[in-house]
Amino acid sequence: MALIELDLTAQPDPTLAARPPARGYRIPGLVIAALLAVVLGGAAPVTPTLWRYLGVVPPAAAAEGQFRLVGDRVYTVRLTGDDRITTAWQIADPPRRLWTVRFPARVSGPDDVGFGGVEARAAGDEVLLSDGPATTVVDAATGAVRWRTSVGVTPLRAGLGLTQTSVFRPGTEYDQDSGDPGALYFSSTGVPHIEPPLRTEVHGVDLRTGRTVWTAVAPGAVNVFVAGGDVLVLASDRLQRIDGGTGAIRRTAGLPRIDGAGPLAGSLVAGTVGVSYGNTDTGGQEIGYDAGTLDRRWQRPVPAVFFDPPACTALLCAGPRAALDVLDPVTGTARWRAPDRVDLIARAGYVLEVDPGSGLPLRLADPATGADRVDLTGWRSEIGGGDVLVLRRPQNGGASAFGVVLHDRDRIQVLGVSGGPVSDCTAGRAYVMCRAGDGLRLWAFHS
Repeated sequence: MALIELDLTAQPDPTLAARPPARGYRIPGLVIAALLAVVLGGAAPVTPTLWRYLGVVPPAAAAEGQFRLVGDRVYTVRLTGDDRITTAWQIADPPRRLWTVRFPARVSGPDDVGFGGVEARAAGDEVLLSDGPATTVVDAATGAVRWRTSVGVTPLRAGLGLTQTSVFRPGTEYDQDSGDPGALYFSSTGVPHIEPPLRTEVHGVDLRTGRTVWTAVAPGAVNVFVAGGDVLVLASDRLQRIDGGTGAIRRTAGLPRIDGAGPLAGSLVAGTVGVSYGNTDTGGQEIGYDAGTLDRRWQRPVPAVFFDPPACTALLCAGPRAALDVLDPVTGTARWRAPDRVDLIARAGYVLEVDPGSGLPLRLADPATGADRVDLTGWRSEIGGGDVLVLRRPQNGGASAFGVVLHDRDRIQVLGVSGGPVSDCTAGRAYVMCRAGDGLRLWAFHS
């Protein structure tokens, strides 16, 4: 409300000796009351609209194709001949078409091993479009093609991306017609081999031009993680932290062999690199390292899980689904035991428990204690939202209702309804998008 400062130097009126008759101020009083109503009405706090329909991306662009909601844009992708045709739409009221670009579709036969999918990822001034590992980098503003590569590109830091290339011994490509058993090792383009690579080359690349800025080489196969703009490379004999801008090696930790074998795989969870030895059939060991300093934090035995291993996404867990412990990444010790027969996902500051059979969200648990934080009964799916958690539940006639979890209050705020049949819904930080009969419908929400 605007404040008008009164004239502080003016002298007060003389004191009235007697109250004037009512007829003397009835009309001025009514005028003042009307003015106050206008002023106070305009000064009332404005409640933001929690749910607002924006419009539809037309079916010509959306029908029978894939779509991605990325930030404040929608990317629709359809297959035409040997090409993927991608159109970028600015989320607005109504959505506005920005540009369209073609890039090669993955050529695959019935026996090919699936490797990656159709994706659109924002990376500063560029957008990374991919079908499988092959990536086309385009200008975010115009859609002009910057460069293409046959391998995947991971955003690293401002203006830089990350690629890796595995070099195999000639003659080790797997014959898929043979059906021979044994371990397979995949190249950066998705080709299976029967031997591990001789070496792996990790490249920092300029996202605008594709130019290689730096290269790091490690023996054999590696796991690569991005951490705070740097690169963690887990090889068979070492763990290294590499400066993402220059490729300089910041730190190196030598890795032990356990029972005569080197590590099999690794993970990065909440600032801890877990280095695994052995496999799920025989059990093994896991060693935790600080992702920043590469100091060793803990070592723990990993029991064998013979059947139906649990899914534990972005968390450190141990045990079978019937006795699943959530571990502290810093100490490697058990924090709490999950309920029987659930899958776990770290989401938006909670642990989301999901029924593995139906996929229904069950509850949101406290990451440190496992205590109940939010009951999700009645909600049928969790549809994403980045660092917010958006929920969906069906209504009569194929419509859906949507809600968002308010993290600071541990409760669900109902947002609104679709108003008609929808499917294939997804959410971003401030938008919900669903497939409908007339195209892709979009809503904005506040939480």
